[in-house]
Amino acid sequence: MISWIQRSFQLHFRIIFFVLLAVTIVSFIFTIGSTPGIGSAAPRVLHQEFFGLDLTKPGDSRRLLDDAGLSANLRGIGYILQDAAALEGYGFRRVACLALADQLKIPAPTAEELAAQIQTLPIFLGEDGRFDAGNYARFRDNLKTNPRVSEDDIARVLSGDVRVERVQRLLAGPGYVLPGEVEDHLRRTAATWTIAVASYDYAAFQPDIPAAEDALARFYDDHAGNYEVPVHTGVDYVEFRAEDRLGSVKITDDEVRAYYEANLTRFPPPEEKKTAEDKSAAPQIGIQTAKDPAAIFAQVRPQVEQALRTERARILAARVAADLTVAMFEQNLKPRTPPFDAMLAAQNLTLKHAPPLTVESVPAELGWTPEIAADAVRLTEADPVSDALPVGNNSVVLFWRETLPPFRPPLAQVHDRVLADFRENERRRKFVEFGQALRRQLEPRLKAGEPVEKAAAAVEPKLE
Repeated sequence: MISWIQRSFQLHFRIIFFVLLAVTIVSFIFTIGSTPGIGSAAPRVLHQEFFGLDLTKPGDSRRLLDDAGLSANLRGIGYILQDAAALEGYGFRRVACLALADQLKIPAPTAEELAAQIQTLPIFLGEDGRFDAGNYARFRDNLKTNPRVSEDDIARVLSGDVRVERVQRLLAGPGYVLPGEVEDHLRRTAATWTIAVASYDYAAFQPDIPAAEDALARFYDDHAGNYEVPVHTGVDYVEFRAEDRLGSVKITDDEVRAYYEANLTRFPPPEEKKTAEDKSAAPQIGIQTAKDPAAIFAQVRPQVEQALRTERARILAARVAADLTVAMFEQNLKPRTPPFDAMLAAQNLTLKHAPPLTVESVPAELGWTPEIAADAVRLTEADPVSDALPVGNNSVVLFWRETLPPFRPPLAQVHDRVLADFRENERRRKFVEFGQALRRQLEPRLKAGEPVEKAAAAVEPKLE
């Protein structure tokens, strides 16, 4: 068999070779050429149809969003649809309703219906809630300068909104309730309820609550988070007092007068003491008495001058404090170093020590506000110097000293606080049990028809 195949192949070699060559050439032409050869050469494009709109086309998707935004603004709900996803969802629902309106053959509104719709739009209403022709005229004037929106667009969107509202009314349809539900609703609406209250004063409830040490220890362990001391920040500070700089303040008479004129309400003239004759004298009609402004200024000048000096001293103290922070930054000084101490000594400044604090717990003797405490706890070893901070008429600059991590104090250190919390917790628990016991006494009497007042007086202890 094999020899026969060999002889046949040798005899017909040329024919077989040309047949194979022709098949190869034909297949090469249909598969490797510049065109696919079989089938369409047009590119395949994905279409996403949505009620007549092709969302893959930029024009259709842009029109959907533009119409939705214009409709929302006209209806006064644009502020609700500021999110892009919300606006897109509103646009999809609107297109679906319009497609349903076409399917239900809901006609477009007439000119009269469109005019009536315009008069109900929130964008055209005045402060009294009625249609304002002025708002409508301004809207049309602004529309003429808007190249993206035309009057035809407004008319098309308004017409679509009218059809959408009609579709929504059709979809809502009538409501159906059972007669018994209507009767029950009317009965509840017409009913008048009277409430009688029987109460027991919590302040009068003072049970005996023993507090064993083992019970306190368990309570402390169960509520350890309530007694954990949070992170505390220790700072040092330099205070710049305004009163120490009053001697450096120089003011002129013109400055005092100008300050007085700018702050007349702060410096009212002193009231004159009236004698008995002045009080009994009848007022003279048509005659007005007015004090001389110069005389009034002379009377209040000491207070004006003192206020101006204090304000100038406060500004000067704040400026000196700011200069200190700038100098430390420029010289790259760190607190509690010899160059830093030398700078304070040269300016006759004293570094004071503040106890560790948090924003919620600021030592009262410091007189610092929570804002200053917040600046204090933000300080770190890498950023140890605060800005100049105002404290009344004075200024302070804070310097980080240490940061104390949170810790749980031993029971002995917070024993009194734990004892008070334990007793209050037990008191509330016993009060709930006490109320439940009273309820068990009251319920049978009330179910038997006994008045609340009589039932409350019959139980022990008596209720109010």
